[in-house]
Amino acid sequence: MTNKIRTLIVDDSASVRQTLSSILNSDPEIEVIGTAADPFAAARRIQEEVPDVITLDVEMPRMDGITFLRKLMSQHPVPVVMCSSLTEHGSETLMQALEAGAVDVILKPRVDVASFLVESKVRICDAVKGAARARLQRVPRRAPAVNGGPRTPQKKLTADVMLPAPVAGQAMARTTETIICIGASTGGTESLRAVLEVLPANSPPILIVQHMPEVFTATFAKRLDSLCEVEVKEAVDGDTALRGRVLIAPGDRHMLLQRSGARYYVQIKEGPLVSRHRPSVDVLFRSAARFAGANAVGIIMTGMGDDGAKGLLEMKQAGAHTVAQDEATSVVFGMPKEAIALGAAALVLPLDQLAPELLRAARR
Repeated sequence: MTNKIRTLIVDDSASVRQTLSSILNSDPEIEVIGTAADPFAAARRIQEEVPDVITLDVEMPRMDGITFLRKLMSQHPVPVVMCSSLTEHGSETLMQALEAGAVDVILKPRVDVASFLVESKVRICDAVKGAARARLQRVPRRAPAVNGGPRTPQKKLTADVMLPAPVAGQAMARTTETIICIGASTGGTESLRAVLEVLPANSPPILIVQHMPEVFTATFAKRLDSLCEVEVKEAVDGDTALRGRVLIAPGDRHMLLQRSGARYYVQIKEGPLVSRHRPSVDVLFRSAARFAGANAVGIIMTGMGDDGAKGLLEMKQAGAHTVAQDEATSVVFGMPKEAIALGAAALVLPLDQLAPELLRAARR
């Protein structure tokens, strides 16, 4: 039997500690080995037993979560999933946490609600599982019981719920403009930065789905925009895909590529979770297969699960150039591994070769 993922919860709220414990312990692959109300209590607990994963609150008494994270990652790295309330200020702080070495971000449970949505529980458990598989560097989903009875896990939906599968000949014939579509999840925030920072200002239009909660994607886009020569923004419905522009799907909304004549633009839509995510990489990739075909490049990067694998295969079958990040440079080799297993990736490349490859592909 596989050993469970031993998890330590660090949060100053007793109700949050209790709720997170219930959610995580409901998953057969996870075991909560303890809780702590602040980093000092957490440090004492870690001396007794080093957990596989830590969930860490941002704002706590005596020492804030970011300071504790930096100390932890410089001395004894442990995979950390940061927790925060749904605020713009909190999202800016969490960008610092990701830079400091946090593997992922989850929203702090809303303890005034009787029970969480199934998708929230799945997201929290998946974040812990992804963190447990992460490759760390030293730096300076089942739902719990409700009303006494088990709750059936949400059915894993495909991109069919958002748009039909590609039809042969539907996409535009090969033109001079290329659309780059990128999908990433766990570990993707810093990996995407590494790709976008080296791109010139006249790069081809890029559409990105990074699994993040709402509000956080806007802050993430602003951070990247301040670091890159290309313009980076959170996408809004109707945004045109332009050279030198990067559009990031907003959290909790799907992003689809659309075409009107020779103009490519994005559609931002509500809808169910696809491959247990919203936004979903599969949705973006399928829309690219339908409307861009051979004019697209699909890149699947580090991440937990299999979102994007089927969509990348559809892009390849529609004539697009497809690339997967390799295992050695992926924080979590889940999404790329699944795409490679399906035969969806024409190339498998390390992180530092993704930007040069997308530029080469765009010049075809």
